[in-house]
Amino acid sequence: MVAPIITVFGATGFLGRRIVRRLYDKGCAVRIASRHPNRARALFDTDHPRLQAIEGDIRSRQSVADAIAGVRGVVNSVSLYIEHGNETFHAVHVEGAQRVAVEAGQLGVEQLVHVSGIGADAQSRSPYIRSRGEGELAVRAAYPGAILVRPAVMFGSDDAFLTVILTLLKRLPAYPIFGSGMKKLQPAHVEDVAEAVARVIQRTERDPITLECGGSHVYTYKDLVRSIAREAGLNPTLIPVPFAVWYALARAAEFLPSPTVTRNQVELMQVDTVASPEMSGFKELGIVPQQLEESVRLMS
Repeated sequence: MVAPIITVFGATGFLGRRIVRRLYDKGCAVRIASRHPNRARALFDTDHPRLQAIEGDIRSRQSVADAIAGVRGVVNSVSLYIEHGNETFHAVHVEGAQRVAVEAGQLGVEQLVHVSGIGADAQSRSPYIRSRGEGELAVRAAYPGAILVRPAVMFGSDDAFLTVILTLLKRLPAYPIFGSGMKKLQPAHVEDVAEAVARVIQRTERDPITLECGGSHVYTYKDLVRSIAREAGLNPTLIPVPFAVWYALARAAEFLPSPTVTRNQVELMQVDTVASPEMSGFKELGIVPQQLEESVRLMS
C-alpha cells in the first residue's frame, strides 16, 4: 500500500516538527517544507524514504505549487510572532495562507489543514489577532473545505510559554502579571495539538470544520501562575502590572534576539482565549488533553 503524501509548511517550528513526527508515526510520507531545508535535515532523519526535506516558501506561488504537487494533504502551520521588514503578520498569516489555499485547490489536494489560533478575529484592533482572523477567511474563500485548527496557547518542552514562566518564577522575588491577571486561558500541550492535526488531515470527508483545541483546564492567568509555582515548590508574590507598561516592555524586548515577551502576547492576554463549547475539539477526536501540571513537574 502506497503511503499518503502530506506536505507540512512550517515543519521546523514548535508545532510543525511535532506534526511531522505524528504523521510519520501514522504511516504517512511527509514533505517537510521549509525556507531552510538544511534545518529540516538536521531535525529529521531525511534519509528515510518517507521523509523528504524540501524548500517551501509560502511567499512564493511557484514554491508552494512545487511543494504540494501530487500530495494528498497539506498542513500550513506557519506562524509569525514578531514583524521584521517585509515579514509582516498580514504577509504571513493572510497572504501566505491564501497562497497555500489557492494552490491546494487548483492542484486538487484532498485535504487542507490551516493552523490558526483561539481568539482569531478579523475585526480585532490587534494586528496579530486580526491577521489570524483574516487568514482564516482568506483560506476558506480559496479552499471552502479547509479544516481550521485553532490551538490555545501551547506548552511543551522547549516552548516559549511555560518555560519562560518557570524561569522567571525561579529568578524573580516577585512575579509581574498581566493587568489584574483575571483573563482566562486554556493551555494545550503541543503534542496533543499535533495529534489532532495528524488525525484530521486523514479524514475522507471534505466538509469544512473548525476545531478549537483547549487543554484540560481553564485558568485565570493569576491562577495559572500560582498553579505552576505550586508544582515547582515556589511561593511567589504576584504583582499586577498595567498593560500599558507591558506594551512598552514588549516593544523594547522585540529588539532582542530571543524576547521573553512580545506585543502579540500582551494583546492576547487582554482577551479570554478559551475553547468554545459549541466547537469541536480534542473530545471529538478522542484525545484526552495532557495536564499542564504534569509538564511542570517534569520541567522543574
